[in-house]
Amino acid sequence: MINVLIWNEFIHEKQQPEVAEIYPKGIHRQIGKYLSADKNISVRYASLDMENCGITKELLEDTDVLIWWGHQAHDKVSDDIVKLCADRINGGMGFIPLHSSHHSKLFKALCGTSCNLKWRHGDRERIWCVNPFHPIAKGIPEQFELPREEMYGEPFDIPNPEEVVFMGWFSGGEVFRSGVTFRRGGGKIFYFQPGHEEYPVYHNENVLKIIANAVKWAAPEARESKNILCTNPEPLEKGLE
Repeated sequence: MINVLIWNEFIHEKQQPEVAEIYPKGIHRQIGKYLSADKNISVRYASLDMENCGITKELLEDTDVLIWWGHQAHDKVSDDIVKLCADRINGGMGFIPLHSSHHSKLFKALCGTSCNLKWRHGDRERIWCVNPFHPIAKGIPEQFELPREEMYGEPFDIPNPEEVVFMGWFSGGEVFRSGVTFRRGGGKIFYFQPGHEEYPVYHNENVLKIIANAVKWAAPEARESKNILCTNPEPLEKGLE
């Protein structure tokens, strides 16, 4: 069983009727509904309005993959919560930041860069699968379209990713590394760009399937990982020189 925690600001759905119409129970619940259809995935939820943002050390220790959606309240997440999550990711927990989570404290801390990019509201996006043999791309067509999406464009100030799985092309001509992977310590990270709250992106079957594939890819094989960085190693036995 893969234990997934989906964190969402859960602000737009409460403040904007047009967003609530698309996601009446929240973006996190829409994604979770799809994931929960898989009997091998267990989903829990947390949001900004909960105590400690709904995140505790105990909960993270029982989490295999953390999915994160944020946009307008990145600064409301405390540094202590960021450190808790970063420590667990380095220890082996998978991490899937979605859309505007590129500017979350957590993703920026893991990247060590500004994570800035170009953006523009209201565009058409074609997502190209440029690494079709990657596990995250399983069952995804060569390309698919999102009729309405927020344009994200290069340059995208992130470290060079280990793998680029998806590229986004927009009708304005911009391109973007829409699906990229990283590793931090024992943790696997997949950043996935589509998902502006004003559009029904998380109703798209391909988008949801990519997230589900990413959950299975990012889940650790073992919940606990050994710390191979030993600050005070035992001396080698004499005679083994």
